[in-house]
Amino acid sequence: QVQLVESGGGLVQAGGSLRLSCAASASTFRLSVMGWYRQAPGKQRELVATCTSRDNTNYAESAKGRFTISRDNAKNTVYLQMNSLKPEDTGVYYCNAVHSGAIYWGTGTLVTVSS
Repeated sequence: QVQLVESGGGLVQAGGSLRLSCAASASTFRLSVMGWYRQAPGKQRELVATCTSRDNTNYAESAKGRFTISRDNAKNTVYLQMNSLKPEDTGVYYCNAVHSGAIYWGTGTLVTVSS
């Protein structure tokens, strides 16, 4: 069982930045594909970015050029640096881990971007 705990959300003005962190409980973290997803009010959860164990990254079109996913395997932590935030980035951001066919989710951290 892998537990994921997100932090770093908050209220920021449009154009500002936030850095989200997700700490994983298991040492298998380094073998996992880690990702960030978000769910805006009234919408389905959507992919923001993923990072493989070999640091291959993938981004949603809306995140490209503004967000950066990274991981620190020594700390079992994955980060999402978000710059140039827009009101449409508002939502609950969830950390995700995929390992050996199992999918794990954190409980989410709220990001609110004011215009």
